[in-house]
Amino acid sequence: MAQTQKVKARSLGQEAWRRFKKDRLAIIALCFLVLLVVAAFATLVIDLVTQGEFYDQYVVEQDLLKKLDGPSLEHPLGMDEFGRDILLRIIWGIRYSLFMGMIAIIGAIIIGTVIGSVAGFYKKVDNVIMRCMDVLLAIPSILLATAIVAALGPSLPNVVIAIGLANIPQFARIVRASVLTIKGQEYIEAARAMGASDLRIIAKYIIPNSMAPLIVQGSVGVASAILSIASLSFVGLGVQPPTPEWGAMLSNARTYMRDAWHITVMPGAAIMLSILSLNIIGDGLRDALDPRLKN
Repeated sequence: MAQTQKVKARSLGQEAWRRFKKDRLAIIALCFLVLLVVAAFATLVIDLVTQGEFYDQYVVEQDLLKKLDGPSLEHPLGMDEFGRDILLRIIWGIRYSLFMGMIAIIGAIIIGTVIGSVAGFYKKVDNVIMRCMDVLLAIPSILLATAIVAALGPSLPNVVIAIGLANIPQFARIVRASVLTIKGQEYIEAARAMGASDLRIIAKYIIPNSMAPLIVQGSVGVASAILSIASLSFVGLGVQPPTPEWGAMLSNARTYMRDAWHITVMPGAAIMLSILSLNIIGDGLRDALDPRLKN
């Protein structure tokens, strides 16, 4: 009896984590992502403690005598076209590439969840809302983000806004599909019979049961956001120099590709590994959160 209660007490999150841990590749990707997050927070602490002096002296300040120097013990990833340490710039760039992508996708999830919940729960406005989402979905997300940044101007907040707005429709459609499936369940009818308001039903019963596909799509969405941010910065519409953003680093380094391979390979590898890790984590989460898998 006690053993049965112990099994029943296991939450859905614990069960999903148990299945997720079986995917070794996903665990490796998660560890890499955690390492990036820790490194990003470390840069924030260093900037706070040194009041930006370390950033100004070692990340931004130029040393033209060392420009395009290759990897060495002192500078493991080499120096860029202005004699700045590429490793430090990649580490400091995590907060702009990874964190900006996370913030943009979190905002898109919140807004998309509200829109999708309203559209799926209220039939009268469903058609109007979803036709608007279809119009936005018909435009490639990177093209829509480029148009928004071009209109608002290239800056850090505008890039986040543009990426977030471009990703809202896909999350709205995911939530709407979940709401249409869930709102006809018996426990929803029971809650309505007990006098629960529409807002309470949506917030307490529908949205929590719609989180699994949102979490999976969110991890993949962050990977897409990182690529979009890098693309915008590459064409000059994203983060502006001398801020160490990975896409901007690639854009500045492309002129010197034949003379110094490392200044393009290193930031490109950072983008590739980050996106690969997030996609692997997304696949692992999809398998872990799939209720049909009971292994």
